[in-house]
Amino acid sequence: MSSIDIPTAAKVARLARIRVEQADLPKLAEQLSGILDFMEQLNEVDVDGIEPMTSVTPMRLKRRQDGVTDGGYPEAVLKNAPDAREGFFAVPKVVE
Repeated sequence: MSSIDIPTAAKVARLARIRVEQADLPKLAEQLSGILDFMEQLNEVDVDGIEPMTSVTPMRLKRRQDGVTDGGYPEAVLKNAPDAREGFFAVPKVVE
């Protein structure tokens, strides 16, 4: 059984940027402990040979032909761009 203490609950709230009043921290700690206990229960379930599901009902997504349906006029598309170079949208560098 996992147990989250009040300082840990306060730290989780701060990291999640959630304002939690001091009086509500014990309840939050209890709820977080319950979540961890449930996760431990899930870890005990034997799932060997079970295929992952995307839905509880078997269904197949509608498919369409993967083909170009519009285009061929990049100049018209790029004329509204604040900055375009060599046929592409130019954006400011965000990673050093």
